[in-house]
Amino acid sequence: MQPGLAPLADSLRPTKLSQVVGQEHLTGKGKLLERLVASNHLVSLIFWGPPGSGKTTLARIIASEVNADFIELSAVNSGKKEVMKIIEKAKLNHKLNRTTVLFVDEIHRFNKAQQDAFLPYVENGTITLIGATTENPSFEVISALLSRCQVVTLNPLSKESIVKIIQRATRTLNLSNTKISRSIINLVADLSDGDGRNALNLLETSLHLSQVGPITEEVILSAAQRPFPLHDKKGEAHYNLISALIKSLRAGDINASFYYMARMLQAGDDPKFISRRMIIFASEDIGMAAPAALNLTVSTFLAVERIGLPECRYNLFHCAAVLAKAPKSRQIADAMGKALTVAESYPNLPVPLHLRNAPTKLMKDLGYNKGYRWQAGFKHENSYLPPEIQDLEIFKD
Repeated sequence: MQPGLAPLADSLRPTKLSQVVGQEHLTGKGKLLERLVASNHLVSLIFWGPPGSGKTTLARIIASEVNADFIELSAVNSGKKEVMKIIEKAKLNHKLNRTTVLFVDEIHRFNKAQQDAFLPYVENGTITLIGATTENPSFEVISALLSRCQVVTLNPLSKESIVKIIQRATRTLNLSNTKISRSIINLVADLSDGDGRNALNLLETSLHLSQVGPITEEVILSAAQRPFPLHDKKGEAHYNLISALIKSLRAGDINASFYYMARMLQAGDDPKFISRRMIIFASEDIGMAAPAALNLTVSTFLAVERIGLPECRYNLFHCAAVLAKAPKSRQIADAMGKALTVAESYPNLPVPLHLRNAPTKLMKDLGYNKGYRWQAGFKHENSYLPPEIQDLEIFKD
């Protein structure tokens, strides 16, 4: 590696869709991104995926393939003023019938007002917006902008995909098998946590550390600066750990719950993801047995969102302890499942006349709202369910 050159991860960045590894569900023949590029007609997109999954790379390739003017903006260090300067340039491009692709990295860092600024220009086609986020867009991107974009989900790169990326790098750098063996390539892939950029950065650092000698396991672990392995070889640790946390909470095992939560936080999992899962748990597994658990989990999410790491760890562990000790009930979850099944089986049953509003005389004459009284606990002589399912019991007290 020569000093002054671009980082390996940047110099080896793919320039065509066919070169992108690990997102074949989007880039393969007939898949969404391949079809958009082939049609030469872009739509605004939100790329949602973990770090190093290829969000920036795909945005650059798409813009290049359709010969668009590509403008990159980071939400970390840009504001509304920078956005409006770009909009002015995009307006000139629009008059020249040239597409402007505005790529906003970490779009979830923009506040509502900043995101609102994009709306009219996405709407009228002045810009084609491609946003990138590691956060769930449903929570982090305003609904008005979401409705004007298509959310595209990128997967964490599998170990096999990471191995392909590293092997491509070794061929480009002309590294022999004696310099980096297959077992070392596997080790780099295991340590990369599904992040292609991590893998290439780790390889580059290891090359500097090894100088002219072979890259050994000791060199790799020294470059990684953390114990091996953090995640298992299939890259499933994130999902395994959250599963273990939820099952431990369900069992009322505080010790195990704390251990798995600590593992997730040390591995870099988003504390907001953990708190969202506990919100779901409060209704799914505790429900009517301790209804206040839902309030606690929502308050915990707000605390996590407003305080951030490391202090919000107190809130997470506090919440987990309460959830583990709380009584459990599947009453809500079971009734919800039954209700959804019934609604799917009977999707178009008319609402009984006595339950319909009667704002006009004609509606009253037809029997709308007949016999109904606005009174708490009022029991109408007719069922509140359609006649076809009036004897159905969904929720059992």
